[in-house]
Amino acid sequence: MQPTEQNPIPNPDQNTAFLRKIGTKAERKLKAQREGKQPVWLGLGVMGIVGWSVAVPVLIGLFTGIWLDGCCPGKYAWTLNLLIVGLVIGCVNVYYWISKEQQTMHDDKEDKHA
Repeated sequence: MQPTEQNPIPNPDQNTAFLRKIGTKAERKLKAQREGKQPVWLGLGVMGIVGWSVAVPVLIGLFTGIWLDGCCPGKYAWTLNLLIVGLVIGCVNVYYWISKEQQTMHDDKEDKHA
């Protein structure tokens, strides 16, 4: 087959990268077959961790705001402000937790290729 504009000569580096990508996917598929299906409870557990990571700071902010509104009322509503602060803290907490887990998964993949 002659190289044309539509079908250029493949670069050996591209072939190597492509074969490596296919090998990685095949390894992942074989690992999933060996380990079997992940139980539904694992997914629910992860969702629970993420949910509680947001819910706890929100509830702490809410109850602290209610307490501050009761003991020292003022111009600003402490409840709403601390509820928003708790939500922001919870979202940042989840972001850091997910990025740490993603980095761990990425490191595991690199360790297998080394």
